[in-house]
Amino acid sequence: MFPNPQEALPLPPRPHLEHYRKLAKDLVKAYRSGEVESLAAFADHWVASLWRATRTTAGPARQRADRAASNVEEFARRHLANGCSLGEAQFVVARSHGFATWPRFVEHLDRLSRGSEAFEAAADAVVSGDEAALRALLAADPGLVRTSSDREHGATLLIYTSANGVEMYRQHTPGNIVRLAEILLDYGAAVDATADVYGSACTTLGLAATSAHPRAKGVQLQLLQLLVERGAQMEDGIAGGRGGIVLACLGNGCPETAAYFADRGARVGLAEAAGIGRRETVERFLEAGAATQREKNEALLHACANGRTEIAGLLIRSGAEAGATSSDGQTPAHLAVITGNLETLKRLLAHDPPLEHQNAYGGTVLGQTLWSAAHGGDPDRFIAILDSLLAAGAKLPDRHVPVNAQVDAFLASKGSRAEPAWHWFGEKPRQHRNR
Repeated sequence: MFPNPQEALPLPPRPHLEHYRKLAKDLVKAYRSGEVESLAAFADHWVASLWRATRTTAGPARQRADRAASNVEEFARRHLANGCSLGEAQFVVARSHGFATWPRFVEHLDRLSRGSEAFEAAADAVVSGDEAALRALLAADPGLVRTSSDREHGATLLIYTSANGVEMYRQHTPGNIVRLAEILLDYGAAVDATADVYGSACTTLGLAATSAHPRAKGVQLQLLQLLVERGAQMEDGIAGGRGGIVLACLGNGCPETAAYFADRGARVGLAEAAGIGRRETVERFLEAGAATQREKNEALLHACANGRTEIAGLLIRSGAEAGATSSDGQTPAHLAVITGNLETLKRLLAHDPPLEHQNAYGGTVLGQTLWSAAHGGDPDRFIAILDSLLAAGAKLPDRHVPVNAQVDAFLASKGSRAEPAWHWFGEKPRQHRNR
């Protein structure tokens, strides 16, 4: 829920305290007007001005701006409902930028105005891959390497190398990130320093191991190797889960890092073995006869999420339930289609899984397929998945949210038309006001 470290708004170049004092007064005025449109217009105008000033380009700019404006509007409306004073409005402004309090935000702006906020420059150097700038800043002030961000998460510079947990506009992995992390460690960065993100204290290793950005860049395993060599603890400070680092990696779509830690002694139970594809280990657990129904079901979910088709079949034959659900209501079939695992889905369909069960987001298995196809992946593969689901009896709605040209054409041939005015949850464009 906003505000959180990832959703923090970026600061404009050369931010001024007086501007923010006026902004807080404008927020009070907008809220006290009693008009719904006034607060929405305030949020739209503020975010639009920030996006222009910072030239924010990470992700679809319009979609990210809409999300940010919605976040600000909803947070302000929720917080100010208990009392709309200037102090409370200042709190909303500070928290929207990722700072715990208005006084902390004011201190930060003061240092920026005096040019004494070297940490911010160093963080920018890390995420932009500017090795020379980082070296120069550390040479001028070696203590920076153990300094924490003024923002609520309190991340160190080393944690920024994970591109995870910190403010979204700084979640970027340059190609030389391993070298930058090495520089920070050589200067004395604490390898197991933590940031307060995802509801717990997370280390660089835990965040890097579950981060999409270094994985997409092809440097995730090298970064982990460096951190482990420098003494990072494997089972502490895990991002995204409490069940151990292997499960955390699997749960965040990083099976390679899950296998990496399993190979280095991290805990591997039935679910972990199923997710990383260790069939012999799965067989040993099942032959021992000690696995509970819950453990078998959890293992099946991880097997299907990671395309471990043969292991999924083995687990079902051993009593795992095709209708098992995860904490967010996803069945094995839901998880199989999310990443386009056609063969795994076909194996499940032979066991009559519940195709009309809705996950926590209201999606059936076919509905989840449409969402996944609309958010990346091979259209031909998703069409094959849809064909298999329809052959198995999945219900096709008369209308659907537009997916892409190929999938929409296939669905039209089956009797479902794309509805141009429909949008996926959370993606409906805002009605922009006074921009």
